[in-house]
Amino acid sequence: MGNLFAIIIAITFVNNVVLSQFLGLCPFVNSSDKTDKAFGMGMAVTFVMTMASFVTHLLYTYVLRPDAALLKMLFSGTRIPEVGLQAVLQTATFILVIASLVQLVEIFMRKTIPALYRSLGIFLPLITTNCAVLGVALLNTSYAAEPLSLAQAVVQGFFAGIGFTIAMLLMSGVRERLEKLNVPEALRGTPITFIATGLMALAFLGFAGMG
Repeated sequence: MGNLFAIIIAITFVNNVVLSQFLGLCPFVNSSDKTDKAFGMGMAVTFVMTMASFVTHLLYTYVLRPDAALLKMLFSGTRIPEVGLQAVLQTATFILVIASLVQLVEIFMRKTIPALYRSLGIFLPLITTNCAVLGVALLNTSYAAEPLSLAQAVVQGFFAGIGFTIAMLLMSGVRERLEKLNVPEALRGTPITFIATGLMALAFLGFAGMG
């Protein structure tokens, strides 16, 4: 339980995927102008991250890892290249998994929440190429400092999505207030959004002492 708690605090606040690792900035900037829109995107990303963490961890453990049983069986008596089949196929495999999950989210939202589906627009399918989702999948597997269990990987994926959602909601609140302020014309829109993001990232550095 102590390890799980440490993972939750680390991935949600200390190593927040947006404000500490600066991954997934495209949907963060473009879908955080309204609170309901930010929440919808955050929940979609959280679902994809959680399921992707589950599926990619299984694939990595039993198929893609250089010492995986399936690889040993397929390449019995032959020498696997030093770069490893895992290194060659991992990224492509993970993106295919993420793309499949995004399709499920799209179908669900189009059928059940059409207004939110339309408001998210192109940024919903772009979750497929959201580097935050792929980054968490890699962090759970080949980039992990220590091997993670399946439960730890799923918990890390889920709370990485929660951290993403928190950052989205905080930014949406800031941007809704900025719309009511007399911001200099040269700073309106994307410039002031990036300035606010930088200030939020500085604030999140305060959590570094918890690591």
